Amino acid sequence: MNHELSAMIHTKHEIISCDRCGKRIECKANAYTKCQCSVVQLTINEVQYISENYEGCMCAGCLLELQVEYRGIAVM
Repeated sequence: MNHELSAMIHTKHEIISCDRCGKRIECKANAYTKCQCSVVQLTINEVQYISENYEGCMCAGCLLELQVEYRGIAVM
């Protein structure tokens, strides 16, 4: 059994690809406070900025990078 299949069998949440970088992440939309993306606190303006370019879930690393990108643009 390959590693990815084994991980899918042993998790109760969906394994998806980050919409930005493609990294495999476990989506816990039904348990949002336990999801890896919940560690990134975004303002409503940051959420709007991100949603203009991406539709799906993203890993925390990409969310942090986009937050920094937005804050750099907003300061200009």
